[in-house]
Amino acid sequence: MTLTYLDLSPEQRACLVDLPFDGNHLVSGPPGSGKSLLAAQRAVMLALTGAEVTLLTRSNLLRQSLAALVHALGPADPKVRVTTAHSWLSAWYGKAPSTADGSYDWDACYDRAAGTGPVPGLTLVVDEGQDLPPDFYRLCRLLGARTTVYADECQRLTDTNSTLAEIARCLGRCSRLELDGNHRNTRQIASLAAHFHTGAGMPSLPDREGPPPRLHRLPPRGTADLLIHLAEKHPRQTIGVIVNSSHTQFSLLGTLQNRAPRLKPQMYTSKATKGRYRNLDLDRPGLVLVHRASAKGLGFDTVVVPDAHTDAAADPTSAALRMAYYVLATRARRELHFAYEGDTEPPLLAQVGPATLLRG
Repeated sequence: MTLTYLDLSPEQRACLVDLPFDGNHLVSGPPGSGKSLLAAQRAVMLALTGAEVTLLTRSNLLRQSLAALVHALGPADPKVRVTTAHSWLSAWYGKAPSTADGSYDWDACYDRAAGTGPVPGLTLVVDEGQDLPPDFYRLCRLLGARTTVYADECQRLTDTNSTLAEIARCLGRCSRLELDGNHRNTRQIASLAAHFHTGAGMPSLPDREGPPPRLHRLPPRGTADLLIHLAEKHPRQTIGVIVNSSHTQFSLLGTLQNRAPRLKPQMYTSKATKGRYRNLDLDRPGLVLVHRASAKGLGFDTVVVPDAHTDAAADPTSAALRMAYYVLATRARRELHFAYEGDTEPPLLAQVGPATLLRG
């Protein structure tokens, strides 16, 4: 298998080429800095050394996206396996052990690792590593894995997550690199996302220009009108519709299938174990309905968040809410639309001035 470089900036290419093959490494960067692309490139590059590499992520939908990236980098190669952390853990243990409350039984994992000892040649690459708990990285260390993690702690969306410091500490000896730059969003989208940014250090704004993000006030059940309009206006674009509940997903899907079956919308739900709601073609133009919990690491030409009113009662100063909106906004490459129902703008969005977020 030969390695194909996919549209890397000089900084990204240096991060890939200069990273040693051995040891543990943590690469951090803001949305759009290319972490997922580099994770796929890193996995393929390590496989060229003869290693059997496992590329991990928490989300199954991101796993699908990464598998497509790995495939685009060269011929299919069994030495690069793309899977979720849950599937990998289940395969290693036999069945992922759990406690009475349904969470992972990490003590059982540690006991197994202590009994079996390090796994020879275990090579892991982790994308969106902030969404896995510190316990996972302690297990990697016990198993003697050489582990490369790509992460951004300003994009944590799960209850069990890790800071960059926790990842580095749990892995033990670990080099750290930082990426800068935003190669996904337009300046206008990144400017809006900056309003929701948490933590120290504001990411630099990209140079690419585009239309300003919009906030739409919708009548009841008016979301379908907006989505049909955008799909017909941009027939060659991917349009991610990111919602806050499974009920909204299925309701929108039914409405769209009834009113505009020609659009053939796709939908992903983690509750599906196989079939049309589990495996998507993320490169196919058109509407893709996903839950907020599955949006991490994905990118769409246009992003629509149609149910911002569901956050109306949330504290607009909440770090969790701001982090969620930071992730949502930065999924968009060209256009970004927020929408709400009711008479009052959701407080978090109401704080954004009209120069950054157009109304109507």
